[in-house]
Amino acid sequence: MTDPEQSPAAASGASPTSPAGDDMADKTAALEQRIEALERRLPEDRLTLGVISGDLDKVMAAFIIALGATAYDTEVDMFFTFWATAALRDPAKRVKKEPIDRMFGMMLPTGTGRLPLSKMQVMGLGPVMMKRVMKTHGVASLEDLMHTAAQAGVRIHVCTMTMDVMGLQQEELIDYPHLDYVGVGHLVDLMQRSRNSFFI
Repeated sequence: MTDPEQSPAAASGASPTSPAGDDMADKTAALEQRIEALERRLPEDRLTLGVISGDLDKVMAAFIIALGATAYDTEVDMFFTFWATAALRDPAKRVKKEPIDRMFGMMLPTGTGRLPLSKMQVMGLGPVMMKRVMKTHGVASLEDLMHTAAQAGVRIHVCTMTMDVMGLQQEELIDYPHLDYVGVGHLVDLMQRSRNSFFI
């Protein structure tokens, strides 16, 4: 009669050091390696937002979504590229530039206070009206949202290619505690690791 507490190897008559026992150990180790590999491929509790629009309402939407995610203890990374980088310019900072870069700088909005609306721009009056209505209804400004995002640990990654093409320099961007400069490869890596990711 077989002891019910016997191991499968013992029940089959194979000792841990027998060829059958070695084969079982190898299969177990291989299975554990496969499980570890699958676990590494599981998406993290992370949200990656690609921000390409330089419109006030869309940049605000990006930060509102980011802060909503942090409320659920989700890590948030924001990748700023092309027109969106204008929102990160600090109007109080001045840097020396080449003529072509200076020309780009003149055409780009200087910070959050100069961003246009995607709709109802009305020759520049749209943003002024929108901000006034937002204040009346107690809606946080973009500047307030960015400050709260910094406190919540939201990370901002600025596209280095955009910086080069638009003649932007690190010295003219805002002071943000979780800001760095990366290439598109970093964005792809973040998206692969994130449970959710999309562009605005």
